[in-house]
Order: sequence, then structure tokens, then C-alpha cells
Amino acid sequence: MPLLIAPTTSLYTAFQECRDDWGPGLHEDGFGIHADDDLDSPEGFADWVGRRLHLDHGAGAPCPAERHASCRWIVEDGQVLGGIAMRHRYDDDLGQIGYGVRPSARRRGLASWALGEMLREARTVLGLRRVLIPCLVDNLASARTIESQGGVLEGVRDAGHVRVRRYWIDLDR
Repeated sequence: MPLLIAPTTSLYTAFQECRDDWGPGLHEDGFGIHADDDLDSPEGFADWVGRRLHLDHGAGAPCPAERHASCRWIVEDGQVLGGIAMRHRYDDDLGQIGYGVRPSARRRGLASWALGEMLREARTVLGLRRVLIPCLVDNLASARTIESQGGVLEGVRDAGHVRVRRYWIDLDR
């Protein structure tokens, strides 16, 4: 059975295997990887994990002023299968939740399950009433995942060099 856990350095090797499953490039949505992140060395990885955890906070704690998110990994049997992150503040460009499942773990319902878990956290921990979740216009699997959790298409918008579908999910439903 999968679990959503906070990023941890104890899964360094499992994370490397997950990242390798995607292949080269920065397309592992839900992990918050940037071009200058060193994920190859244990020290760089530990720094990156620390930054993922630094601004996460629990219920009742005030949000820090900096941009921040709750980052979770989808883990099962010691394997990192994907990642999901929820921004605590509304971001009209990036939306509030982003996620990704490694290619070898897709088509098992993991993204829908993880999104449902994060929506519960958005409602209960952050007290949000609705969230915006975008996905690339040609990512039909992600569109179906969002729709399965109650996503209603607002429309399609240019976001830099890509087009995205913008979905709203009402958390009071």
C-alpha cells in the first residue's frame, strides 16, 4: 500500500532510481527540482531535502512570508514512486498542487490517490476552500486525474512557452 511521506535522506538511493526512471532533464513534477540542484552527491541531496522541508508547517502555524509548499513523496515498499507538492499560497501561474509519477509506476491510480490525500490536507490543515491545478494541455492522463478528483476546467492559457489546462477543485463539496 502506498504512503505519502515527507522527503527524507534515508531514501537517497530510492530517489535516484526514481529520477533515473524519468531519464535526463527536469521533468519530475511534484519534486521541486531546479536546474542548479545537486541531487547526485549525498551532501547536495541532503541540502535539497532540507530546503524541501524547511518551510513546511503544520495546522495552526502561520505561513512564512517566503514561497513555500508541503512536499510529499509517494512511497511503496521502499521505492519512491512519485512526488506531489502543495503550495500554501495561491499562485496564478503554477497553481497550488503539482505532481508526478515515475513512468514505471503509472496507470495504477497513484496520482489520483495522492491528489485526493493532498486535497484533504489542503482542506483540513490549510483551511483552503478551493485549489487551482494546472496541467499541460496535451497531458490527458493528468487532466483525467484532476477531473477524477472533482476538477472543473476553467480554460486553457498560455504559460510561457507551453499551454496549460487550468482546473479548479472545490474543497467544500
